[in-house]
Amino acid sequence: MASSPCGSGNFDSGLEIKTRSVEQTLVPLVSQITTLINHKDKPKKSERTQQAIQRVGQAVSVAVGRFVGVGEAIAVENEELKEEMGMACFEARRAGDAIAKLTDVGMPVAPLVDGRKTVFSNRTGMVKAARMLLSSVTKVLVLADRIVIKQIITSRNKVLLTLEQLERVSTFQEFVQIFSQFGNQMVEFAHLTGDRQNDLKDENKKARMAAARAVLEKCTMMLLTASKTCLRHPDCESARINKDAVFHRMRFALEQVMEIVTDARPCGETKVLPLSIYTGIKDFKSNVEGLREGLYSLPQQALSDQLEAVVERTEDFTDSAYTSHEHREGILQLCQLARQDTDRLIAAWREALSLNAKEVTEEMELSILKTCQSVHELRRELHKVAVGRAADLLKLHAEHLPLRALKASGGEGNLEAVAEYACTLGEQKEQLVETCRLLCHVSGTEPLEITCIHAEETFHVTGPQIISAAQTLALHPSSKIAKENLDVFCEAWESQLCDMGVLLREINDVFEGRRGDKRAYLSLPRPGKHSANLKTVKAVKLDTEEQSTIAKLGLELRLLTSDVDTEVEKWEDQEQDIVRQGQSMSSMAYSMYLFTRGEGLLKTTMDLFHQAEVLSEEGLQLCSSLHTLSTLLMDEEKVVVLSEMEKLMGLCQQLQMGVRTPVQGKTATFQKVDSSIQNTRAIMTVVTYLLPVCNKLVRKYKSERSSLDSPQSWRDRQLSTPVKDGALSGKNSNGFGVKSLEKHMANLTFLESK
Repeated sequence: MASSPCGSGNFDSGLEIKTRSVEQTLVPLVSQITTLINHKDKPKKSERTQQAIQRVGQAVSVAVGRFVGVGEAIAVENEELKEEMGMACFEARRAGDAIAKLTDVGMPVAPLVDGRKTVFSNRTGMVKAARMLLSSVTKVLVLADRIVIKQIITSRNKVLLTLEQLERVSTFQEFVQIFSQFGNQMVEFAHLTGDRQNDLKDENKKARMAAARAVLEKCTMMLLTASKTCLRHPDCESARINKDAVFHRMRFALEQVMEIVTDARPCGETKVLPLSIYTGIKDFKSNVEGLREGLYSLPQQALSDQLEAVVERTEDFTDSAYTSHEHREGILQLCQLARQDTDRLIAAWREALSLNAKEVTEEMELSILKTCQSVHELRRELHKVAVGRAADLLKLHAEHLPLRALKASGGEGNLEAVAEYACTLGEQKEQLVETCRLLCHVSGTEPLEITCIHAEETFHVTGPQIISAAQTLALHPSSKIAKENLDVFCEAWESQLCDMGVLLREINDVFEGRRGDKRAYLSLPRPGKHSANLKTVKAVKLDTEEQSTIAKLGLELRLLTSDVDTEVEKWEDQEQDIVRQGQSMSSMAYSMYLFTRGEGLLKTTMDLFHQAEVLSEEGLQLCSSLHTLSTLLMDEEKVVVLSEMEKLMGLCQQLQMGVRTPVQGKTATFQKVDSSIQNTRAIMTVVTYLLPVCNKLVRKYKSERSSLDSPQSWRDRQLSTPVKDGALSGKNSNGFGVKSLEKHMANLTFLESK
């Protein structure tokens, strides 16, 4: 994209864009305005070019008008946003009208230059209108995003209220009734927070959200069995302790979600990760190498202090009872070597300063290289120790012997044996907690550090919960509910061990340079789910010739996404599953089209294959929705839908297999890119055919059922997220605000600059 006169990033200094959906919704608008501004730099234009520019200006104005209409509807439905939203919509509409006038070749504002008209003679006015439009549209989007936040807060408040009711119940009947309501509320909350997690730009917040949601997911089942056990054995102290711990952890996780969503901390605190050795070494090396840029960049003592802080943290390794003598000695020797090399560097630095040197001397350069090498070796040794211990622990505990023993002794009512095996599990817990702490030191990225901390906390909390559940079973060995409760907590422990194995592989991948920070795209249904099959693919960019070859194919894909968007607009229920899945696939296909132009968020072939795999999975989800719809249809109609569904399923599976097949070499990689885009084109062709067919069938079905159905209000349709089943009642929990606006902003991209 050419440089925008309005700058990149936040267009209004008072607004911070925190989500990918807002950011990506602005991309086509910035692209079109950039096209208009750039054309101003070419004073001579043909009649055809002028008309094309005029169409772009008119397209911007019309799309902004639709966009503003949605924003104004949001303002009506949300009194607290009415004034701000109204002003932002007014500014956006005014700016859109100004751009349409400035690009109107019929306006008598342009003098003749060599017999040709000059559009945009008022460049200052165009830049001003562009700035105003980008700023106001950004503000509308950010204000609409508050609706999503409000939905999550409302959902969380409902969950908290029902949680308090569950904590106070005294009968099974009352518990079953309230827990049923609680389950539906948790499903709604999970959808809302999952969509928000995928949408967050900040990878650290995304990792924290994933951790909090994982706690809530596991605790929901724990809460069910722990509460039932407490109701069945009301006088059992261990059952009460077990239940109270679950409720406490759920409340804490709910509070964490709120901190992330609202970007607030209690008492004005800021969330700061404990400094890891990896971060300490990275900062130390950065300062050492920074001396090449300036000898006076930092005080000499700062380097020594920084290294000592790193060495102090290595005590987590050397002081551990589980670290072997050989590894302990190796770490201590490398720490001493790093100290010596740093001292030599500081001595060479002092000498260079005494000679008034303006750049690093040869001796100083050599010391810089040695110091960086010594701390790198230290990091490598620490990584080997942490990862080696984690791998050994996972192997040692693969058969879950302490858990089996606790289940058996609890079922036999043997309290002495439970106490003995509880000590064994307690020791295992301490080993795992300490190992997670060591992995945090060498994780290599802040999101992985957050995941390590989550694993540490999970082992720390779940261990005692298993023991209290086993004690309850030992006191009531014939209780099926107590046995079921212990099984649930043991499953949570086993699940966390599996998660630790995945975490270990990711840390290894980062250390060996196979992967960096995990990237999630706006279209991903859940993060961290699709990358496993793509590790062997080398991330490369296409060269100019290859880009040119697939450009025509990409344009065909672009036209298909326009057709899908047009068909989607015709549906009455924009939150219907088929519509939502079609929109999602169109968005992903459009990202792939941008890749063929060398634009957008997909930068490498790995990104493209990743996106293609996600698109194929969304296509398979669409097949599921089509199958559900077919059950409501007559035989003839059913045959049509099922026939197209089978075709779509085959194409999605073909695309999925293609992107998962590893290839080597430039030619093979390009062929895989070409094949992926051709398969995507075929998929979108089927989707384009299916959408109007299904729309017609759904309308027909609804008209036949109209006497049984009551119409929903606009507010209920757009802002609520009921949990329902069925092909005709599927609701998208992404929230109304950004999604509806995003759909209207898509119109800005229908006219591409040539």
